[in-house]
Amino acid sequence: MENLQKIGMGGGCHWCTEAVFQVLKGVKRVEQGYLSIDSDPEKFYEGVIVYFNSTEIDLKTLIKVHLQTHQSQENHSLRTRYLSAIYYFDKTQKARIENILDRLKEKGIKFITRAVPFGKFRASREEIRNYYRTDPERPFCKTYINPKLKIIQDHFSKHTE
Repeated sequence: MENLQKIGMGGGCHWCTEAVFQVLKGVKRVEQGYLSIDSDPEKFYEGVIVYFNSTEIDLKTLIKVHLQTHQSQENHSLRTRYLSAIYYFDKTQKARIENILDRLKEKGIKFITRAVPFGKFRASREEIRNYYRTDPERPFCKTYINPKLKIIQDHFSKHTE
């Protein structure tokens, strides 16, 4: 059995976020749903929990993918639904995430995304999970998800299935 790590990602629609991480080598499972922060466990945001094998894809790559595939540089009216965040599960993971984010900022990459402590998870309804994989021809998929997958292909192709 693989030794999988997990990380929470949020910032945009969970259908989009799910599809982005599902195409990456080393990502073994993506749970789509709603995540909360431990300090406010009853306020949920759309997001995913990504289970990955760190010998196949590292946390820094996952974070860079995340920053490039949602509106990570600005606040907007939907931030109450789409928190631009990386949810950590322990203090060691928090330190690693903050270190990666600090190094990316030093390189001039701009973003509002922050590390936040994971609170709770509620899975999406079964019928909307694997949204892109079940029907990539949907208008929503073509309009919103395909451009994100193009970013992955253009910038992270060595990490795609």
